[in-house]
Amino acid sequence: QVQLVESGGGLVQAGGSLRLSCVASGHTLSLYAMGWFRQAPGKEREFVAAISRSGGRTSYVDSVKGRFTISRDNGKKMVYLQMNSLKPEDTAVYYCAATFTYTDDYFLDKVRYGYWGQGTQVTVSS
Repeated sequence: QVQLVESGGGLVQAGGSLRLSCVASGHTLSLYAMGWFRQAPGKEREFVAAISRSGGRTSYVDSVKGRFTISRDNGKKMVYLQMNSLKPEDTAVYYCAATFTYTDDYFLDKVRYGYWGQGTQVTVSS
């Protein structure tokens, strides 16, 4: 099993940047594909970005492509989400998630993920 804790959220003006961090404890992080999801008030939790076990493969929802970057440091058991050019519509609680996998794939579907952090709030003002 793996436990996840996110940090780095906050209030930022439109056009600004934030870097979210997710620290993992427990099992070896390199055995897990990782993802970032977000949930705005009154909306379902949605996929934002995913990264494979090695970090060599990534995927993003269209609305954040070119602005967000997911990365990982397996040695430090850390996963990051660098968010640039933030927009008010990026406002949400952001969640880090992990799924055990034998392959170097990434996963977009939230039902695939068995481990979740508690979330960190990101608020972008206009």
